[in-house]
This record gives sequence, structure tokens and C-alpha cells, in this order.
Amino acid sequence: MRTVSSLPQDVTQDEHVWITMPDGVRLAARVWRPADSREHPVPAVLELIPYRQRDLTAQRDSIHHPYMAGHGYACVRVDLRGSGNSEGVLSDEYLEQELSDAEEILAWLAEQPWCNGRTGMMGISWGGFNALQVAARRPPGLGAIVTACSSDDRYADDVHYMGGCLLSDNLSWASTMFAYTSAPPDPAVVGEQWREMWLERLRGSGLWLSEWLTHQHRDGYWRHGSVCEDYAAIECPVMAVSGWADGYSNAVFRMLEHLRVPRQGLIGPWSHKYPHLGEPGPAIGFLQEVVAWWDHWLKDVDNDVMDAPMLRTWMQDSVPPLTAYEERPGRWVGDPSWPSPHVRPSVHPLAPHRVARPDEQIAPERHTVESPLSVGQFAGKWCSYNAPPDLPYDQREEDGGSLVFDSEVLSERTEILGAPEVDLDFTASQPNAMVAVRLSDIAPDGRATRVTYGLLNLTHREGHADPQDLVPGERHRARVTLNGVAHAFAPGHRIRVSVSTSYWPLAWPPPVPVQLDVYTGTSQVTLPIRSVREADEISVRPFEDPEGAEPIPVTQVRTGEHRWEVSRDLVDYESALEVMKDLGVVRFEDIDLEVTRRTDERYSWVGDDFDSVEGRTDWLMGFRRDGWNVETVTRTILSSTADDFCLHAQLDAFEGGERVLSLNWQERVPRHHV
Repeated sequence: MRTVSSLPQDVTQDEHVWITMPDGVRLAARVWRPADSREHPVPAVLELIPYRQRDLTAQRDSIHHPYMAGHGYACVRVDLRGSGNSEGVLSDEYLEQELSDAEEILAWLAEQPWCNGRTGMMGISWGGFNALQVAARRPPGLGAIVTACSSDDRYADDVHYMGGCLLSDNLSWASTMFAYTSAPPDPAVVGEQWREMWLERLRGSGLWLSEWLTHQHRDGYWRHGSVCEDYAAIECPVMAVSGWADGYSNAVFRMLEHLRVPRQGLIGPWSHKYPHLGEPGPAIGFLQEVVAWWDHWLKDVDNDVMDAPMLRTWMQDSVPPLTAYEERPGRWVGDPSWPSPHVRPSVHPLAPHRVARPDEQIAPERHTVESPLSVGQFAGKWCSYNAPPDLPYDQREEDGGSLVFDSEVLSERTEILGAPEVDLDFTASQPNAMVAVRLSDIAPDGRATRVTYGLLNLTHREGHADPQDLVPGERHRARVTLNGVAHAFAPGHRIRVSVSTSYWPLAWPPPVPVQLDVYTGTSQVTLPIRSVREADEISVRPFEDPEGAEPIPVTQVRTGEHRWEVSRDLVDYESALEVMKDLGVVRFEDIDLEVTRRTDERYSWVGDDFDSVEGRTDWLMGFRRDGWNVETVTRTILSSTADDFCLHAQLDAFEGGERVLSLNWQERVPRHHV
């Protein structure tokens, strides 16, 4: 990324700003704005997240907020209530209090002498979620939003559940927030009350995983904050952004289809990152795109930002299966709307061990699968955070425990854009079952690169709100919608559909092993074929190179390490996936602070004993400067029986090497059709 040292306007920074809420709680903010903004007020852009603007996101913030400020905006980064240096306690995601606070912040911004009353919101992940949620509340003055790596549906398409299946990312994400909410405010900012604030957080934030496990179906808990409940509530323009390696690309398609406001969608090859920092590459000049977006909607500049196709996607070329890529080869394509007039469904019956041609007549035939628990160990993360190696590996071992259907060898390049669907005609041996369906690109040498996949809890085949048992031995039908994708299969390759009855540890397995009988002839795969004549192709204006403001200086005191290991003991048949993400020790030179972060995850099982499945996550967070040394250690263990989820968690907090608080949780949560 190119560092820009000269911006159109000089920028001033208000490093410590307090915004007082109606109940007296003060939220910590940092403001970057044009130096002359008191004389010439400008629009304000809010980013509201819980990830500590003074340290943990400080370097990222320093790249894009001063950049936008130098283009004529007051950029405001606020710590959520109960996080960073803000007062209060944070006890869950997207609570009514959070959204109410956001409205108060926007009203406060509009009243500042350096703001002209017009505001926007932006954010990635959490900040992308609450930008959508606040937009649906229509606060005065909110003129546009930019939402990256977020979802319109908190139940069906978030880190917690996928197709009604419990994701292991539910455990790892809960453990991440368990660690972050245990982190202390900085005494250099909040003064002597830091310890009292810290202890209030430690005792009050609670165990989020317990709450998320309690809500196993789509209920009011998940409907709150899901803007898909009423797309019409959003009345301001929306730029929706994601990446194919991210977990949230499906939401871009849905929002383009259902919102009725000016909107743009952008999906690149990236993981869970802003596109100007995008990995896998190529990264793009995203901040230039965002500035043009704000110029159009917050300053009424008559630019060409809305001349771009409604949807711009990176059409990925075939690649060998690797767990990390520096860049994904491909090209940008543009579509004028979504659904796109350039995409047509191509329906292929599933024949015995093959994907048939659309016009073939296939006699029904039963094929049986009961997958071992090891199917899924090479699945990678539900959402890649670019902590290599977290992308799916060669699928051939996974296919050994699956039903496999291969197409003929392709004679020409075949491009898909959108969500493939697999309709299954099946019987199950148990009333509760799941299915994982994968679409892979098979090279001539047999290597299998997963292109996309979908999960479905088969008790949710009629919807997520009211699951229904399967009747063992009775024929049922279910549609599995795979994640949307843009992919070009090369000539000489084949397309593979793989069906398995487990996908652990990406998704928690069903209560007991299940045998699934799938009937070919009456089962089918629908591919969204993008077939565009050259004359109809919408040209995508080339993106500029990525650029941003100069990042604040940080020093890597101790180098971090990433590890992803699969093991199997052939004596006792224990298998495990162990993931270590150690960010080392980083020193923030401007505030004389050293920060330590490390997480270890272990997902284990023994043979095909479904009661042996266990996930464990350990977190270490440390903050240190002369005269101040604080550390928190958290552990979360999730296991299950056929009837219950079993949850054990620990939190230990240390000051100066001495333990100041120790908390333990031991809970059982009944399983309901999960």
C-alpha cells in the first residue's frame, strides 16, 4: 500500500474526546478533522466498535481516518460502551443500548462546531453490522453508510449458525470477546478509576457463549439487529463490501436484491479485511472509492461514483488447493443489478457418481453415506481472518468420506456467479441430521480445490424458526444453498459435488451418527452460469492502487507465530486440529505501551464417538508500561452429549503478576434440534 504524506487538507487530531450519554456514561473518542473545520464545517463519519481505538486498532485507524479527514471529513472513532477507555459494561453484541448510544453520538456530532450536520457511518465486521442497524433506525442527518464484512441476518448468516448448524466459530468468536471484554482501560487516559472500571467489566460482561447457545433457532434474539426483517427501514445509500475468503459475502447479494435505496456491492478475493489492506490480493484503492462515495452523498458532488456497475466482483480463476494465497488470479467483472441479467440457472441432475448433463434423464437410485468425524478437518475457517493457513486444503481426503458426483471434463471455460443450490431427495436414519455440500474444482491431476460450500441442519429444511424432526426411513426433500461465489472453471477441469453427513470442526456434528440415503435422478445441482457476450460485458473502471495515510509507528518486540496442525493418534484414535495465533508483543511507541495477544484453539475427537467432540480456546491478553502491568487469561471449553452442550469457562486477571480476580462458569444447555 502506498503511503500518502500530502493530503488535500491539513489534518488536526483531537486525541482524547469524551462523549457523554444521557445516563452519564462517557464514551472515549478520537477525532481526525480538517484543520480549518471550525471555520468551514464538514460532514462527520463515525466508526463505533469495541476493539480499543487507543491501541489495538490504532495503527489501522491511523491509515484510513486521517486519509478521509484530509479529503474534507471529520472522522470519529469511538470505543463502544464498556470497551477500550469508554465507561460502562459491554455484555453482548448489538444491544439496544449500543444502537441508542450510536444515535446519541450522531446527534452529538451534528452539533459540533466542526460538523455541518451531515453524517455517515462506516465499519468492518462489528462496525459494518451496527452501521446497517443504525441506518434502519433512520437517525436525522445520516446520509450514507459503508458496511464491510457484515450481515443483514444475524441468525442465518453470521458467525454463530450456518444453515441451522452450530459453527465452531461461535466458540472461537465468543472466546475472542471473552478476552477483549476482560481488557482494562488505560490509566493514562481514565486516571485512577481504571481499576474500578476494569473490575466492573470483569464481573459484569458475562459469558456470551452461554447466551448464544441458548438461542439455537431463529427467534426474537436474532431478529433484533437483522435488517433483513425490514429492508425498507433503510432509507440512506449503502455501499456493501466483502471478500470471497470472508464469511459475509452472501449479504452483499441479498442487500443489492432487497434494498430500495441507491446501493453498490463490491466483492474481491479478500479475507476479513478492508479492501485497501486486502489479502489475498489484489488489494485496491478502496479509500479513494470511499471518499468518492462520501463526496457524492454527503457533499452533493456530481461525480461518477454511481456510474459503476451495481455489483463489482473478482472472477477467480482456477488455482491449486492451498491454505493461503498471496494473490488470487482473476479479473474484475461488473453486473448492472442483482439478480443479474447475465446469470442463468443451469440445472444438472445428480447421476450415480456423476453430475449429469441438463438434458439427461436419470433413473432414481439410492446411494448411502455416513461420514466419519474426520470429514472437515481440512475445511479451514468459516471466515478467514488472514491468519494463514486458514483456507481449505485439498479436498480429496474429505471426499473419501463423502458421496461424490463429478461432471464431464469441461471443454470450455465455465464461469459461475452467485449461489449454487443442491436439491436432495433423501432418507435419514435419525430424526436429527445435518448435511454439508461442497462444490470443488478438479484439476486434471485430481487435486480438488473447494470453490464454495453450504450446510443445512436437516430439521431446518422448512425454515429456521420452527425445526421439524425427520422421520427415519421416510423420503424428504431439502435445498442446500451454497455460499455465493465468482469462479471460472478451466477447460480440462471437472466440477465436483460432494455430500457428507458431518463437517467437523467447522460445524458441530449432530447428536449421534447418521446414515443418509441420497436418491440420484431426483436430486440435482443448479449452477449460476455467468454467460456474457463481449458486447454485453460491463467494463469495470480500473481501481486505483491502494493508498492511505502514514501509519503510527509500532515496534514488534517479539515476533508472533501462526500454526495450524492436524494430528491423529492411531493407538487411542484421538484426532485434533490445533490452531495457534500468536501476535507476539507489539510496542505502541506514541503511548509507550506494550501489548501481548495470543490465542490457542484445539478441536478434538476420538474415532467416531460423537460424545467425544470438544472445542477448547485459550486467550492471553497483556498490557504493560513502566509502573503498570495487567494480564488476563481466559479459557473456554465446549463439549456435548446427545442431549446437552456442556460449557466450562475460566477467567483469571492479574495486576503486577498477582491474581486479582478469578471467575469460573460451569453450565449445561439442552440441545434442541442442533
